[in-house]
Amino acid sequence: MSLGPQTELSREETDAFLGERETGVLSLALDNEPYAVPVSYGYDAGARKFYLRLVSTPESEKRRFLASTPQARLVVYEEEGDVYRSVVVVGRLEEIARDELTVEHVEQYGEAKRPLFEIWGQAKRDLDIKLYQLVPEQVTGRRIAVDRGDDAPKS
Repeated sequence: MSLGPQTELSREETDAFLGERETGVLSLALDNEPYAVPVSYGYDAGARKFYLRLVSTPESEKRRFLASTPQARLVVYEEEGDVYRSVVVVGRLEEIARDELTVEHVEQYGEAKRPLFEIWGQAKRDLDIKLYQLVPEQVTGRRIAVDRGDDAPKS
C-alpha cells in the first residue's frame, strides 16, 4: 500500500466537507496534559464557526479542561474507498452564556446532534450542559488517495 499525492482542499471543498459531517474529535490541553473526546457539531460555513453542545459531570476530566478556556483542535475525517479526507481546525472554544443566546445561535445548535443523555450514569440534574462556539484561527483540509495495489484484500 502506498500513498498517492496529497491535495490541499480548497476553502469551498473544506466548507462542503465540514457541512456534510456532524462529528469529529475535539482535542484540548491543560499544561502538558492532552485530552480528546468525540463530539457532535454544527457548522456555519458563512461565518466559519462551529457550534458544540458539551456535556460534563461534576468531577469529569472534560469539565476540568473546559474550565481552562483552552486552545482547541477539532479533527473531522473520513475514509471512503481509496480516498482519505481530513480537516484540522485550530482555535479557541468560547462558552456562550444562556443570557447571550441569539436566535442565530439557537438555529446553529439545532443543527448539531444532541448528546445522548442515556449514555450518562448520572441523573440529568448532575450534568453540566454548556454551549460553545469554536472560532477557527486556522483551517486546513487535505485529500489523500491510497493505492492499495496488491495489498488489497481479495473477495
